[in-house]
Amino acid sequence: MKRKREETQIDSVEAIATPCITTTDTDNNITMDIVWQTPANPPHRDDYIFHKGRRHVKPYYFEFICHVKNRWAGKTIVDMFTEEFKGRPQDYYVRAVKCGRIQVEGKNVSIYYRVKPSEKISHFVHRHEPPVMAWDVSVLKEEEDVLTVCKPASVPQVDANVNYDAREGRSYVEVGDGSSDIKLKGKAACTKFKRIKTDGKYSVVLCEPITGRTHQIRVHLQYTGHPIANDMLYLDESAGRRSTAGTGVDRAAARLRDSLSWEISGNNEDSEEESVNNFSKDPMCTHCPSLAPNGYDGCEEGLWLHCIKYTGPDWTYECPYPDWASLD
Repeated sequence: MKRKREETQIDSVEAIATPCITTTDTDNNITMDIVWQTPANPPHRDDYIFHKGRRHVKPYYFEFICHVKNRWAGKTIVDMFTEEFKGRPQDYYVRAVKCGRIQVEGKNVSIYYRVKPSEKISHFVHRHEPPVMAWDVSVLKEEEDVLTVCKPASVPQVDANVNYDAREGRSYVEVGDGSSDIKLKGKAACTKFKRIKTDGKYSVVLCEPITGRTHQIRVHLQYTGHPIANDMLYLDESAGRRSTAGTGVDRAAARLRDSLSWEISGNNEDSEEESVNNFSKDPMCTHCPSLAPNGYDGCEEGLWLHCIKYTGPDWTYECPYPDWASLD
């Protein structure tokens, strides 16, 4: 007689553990749990702060991951970070390794540990994101597989190599003189420019990037002697800087920023300032207690550089001109 096998059907259960590590800063006798942001721990609506027409994200913990390159192999973990990731000083990396914020293959190591090729390195940081303009994101086209949106920002054909300096956060144009055998460090870059209209002092320019290098359009415009009028990073000292009290474009932009700031905050300046400080400060963070990363003094506005058309082999997406692109 055959025995009938009993089967028990269990509904599927999905369980996602919240990622968390405990770090101890022995130098300052500080122990804290770090929960970093992943799909299992996504941001929430109240993680955003609206302040003076800009949208900030509350600082959060994030796991940066890299794998050891061959040229890094043999270096101590501290030397590797100090030489390759220059955004923080060496003493920070020493403390980060000691307290477990920098790990190798998910384990704490000594500051004298020498890295090996292809090892996974995790760096848990208190991340401060740059602010963005608090403008609505308009939907241009909604298709089955693609959602196209218009996100808020910001002449001759100038060929000039672009070399991005990560330490300074800006790019430089490199041009050979034809008589030297020295190889340029920058990558080949090409942008086509066409002036659409001008008021005699400022112009609206159509920019067509043939290649895609970091800050390519901005640095090429600077190289031609016509930088973007409100680009503080690449604006020449000799160029006139547009004031928010100046032309119609500026007045419109300033009015829009002011109205957004009041409409979004919905409250007075005092309560707005209180909300800016409504986030957990990290004793080891190199940006705290500021809301934004270092270098953002709260006076930034949307860069006057905006994507008008995006095309491919058999598709085209186009958005309207921004308000500041009028010289009337």
